[in-house]
Amino acid sequence: MSETRPARTAPDASRRSERSRRAIFDAALALVTETGYAKTTVEGIAARAGVGKQTIYRWWPSKAAVLLDAYLDLAARAGEALGEDARSEIPDTGDLAADLKHVLRATVDEMTDPAFDGPTRALAAEGIVDPELGARFTEALLEPQLRYYVRRIEAAQAKGDVDPGADPRVAVELLVGPLHHRWIHRTLPLTHAYADTLVDLVLRGLAPRS
Repeated sequence: MSETRPARTAPDASRRSERSRRAIFDAALALVTETGYAKTTVEGIAARAGVGKQTIYRWWPSKAAVLLDAYLDLAARAGEALGEDARSEIPDTGDLAADLKHVLRATVDEMTDPAFDGPTRALAAEGIVDPELGARFTEALLEPQLRYYVRRIEAAQAKGDVDPGADPRVAVELLVGPLHHRWIHRTLPLTHAYADTLVDLVLRGLAPRS
C-alpha cells in the first residue's frame, strides 16, 4: 500500500510581500538616518533590504514616497508599542494643563529619538522642494495630530476653562510651533521642562477674561 504524502502548502505571497515591505521600510529609515536624504537611493534601499529595485518601483514611484510610508509605519508601530490607538483623542482628565503637558512631553521624546530625528528632518527638507510630498506628509501625519489638539481646546472652551474668543488653531500653533522651531534650528535642547513652560505660558494667554 502506497503512502499518502502530505499536500504541499503553497507559498503565502501576501506574507512574503509583507516581509519584503518591512525590510524596505527598515532599510530606508536606516539609510536616511546614517547617510542623509541626498545620499539615500532606491538602489541602496533595495540592496540593504535584499530585494530587487523593481520591487520597490512596483510599490512606490520614488525614494521620497518610500521614506514617507516608512515613517508613517514607524509612527504607527511606536503608538502600538505604547498601547496607544493612533486615532485616539488627547485624554480629557479635566485638567487641561496636565493633558497638554503629557502630550507635549511625548512629542519631545519622539523628536529627540534618533529613530525619528533623521527621517523627520529628511522629510521636512524634501517637503519644501517637493510640494506633493510635503502635502502628503502634512495630510497624513501633521494635520490629524493638530486636530486632536484643536478638539481638546474646544472642549476646554465649552467648559469655560479657555477664553471663548480664542482661536483654537492659533492656540495649537503657539504650543507646537516653538517646539518645531527649536528642533529644526537646534538652538537649545528640547526638554520636558521646556514643554511644560510652553503650556503654562500659552494657557495663561488663553485664560477666560473676567
